[in-house]
Amino acid sequence: MQNISPYIVAIVVAWALSHLTKYLIAWRQGIRQDFAHQLFISGGMPSSHSATSIALWAVILLKDGVESGLFGLATLFALIVLYDAVKVRRSSGEQGQAITQLIRETKSKIDIPRAAKGHTPLEVIAGGLLGLVVGAIVFFAAI
Repeated sequence: MQNISPYIVAIVVAWALSHLTKYLIAWRQGIRQDFAHQLFISGGMPSSHSATSIALWAVILLKDGVESGLFGLATLFALIVLYDAVKVRRSSGEQGQAITQLIRETKSKIDIPRAAKGHTPLEVIAGGLLGLVVGAIVFFAAI
């Protein structure tokens, strides 16, 4: 039986743990949603985008080293994902909420659009820390 790629394992584990954490936090706050819905929810604590990209980054760092081209590519990828989560997606989500509020206040017949929620810097940092821990555990478990 062949070994499973630690790169893929890190991504899957970080994604699953981040969404499980989101589910538990929402449950503790009294928000009851089915788990399947929670697996694909946008926004929230911690950022699964950050967790998965940093988990992959950590495995590449530890397995391939800082001088590898793959590490350079992973660093660029992670930085883009982190920036997008906290800047672009958050801004887009805030604009979506404002548009929704305007539609409701004016009682417009326009359908309310879906507004994807971005992340706060704290959610991105928490996701990144989760990803770092997952990446390190996966790497050391694979050697």
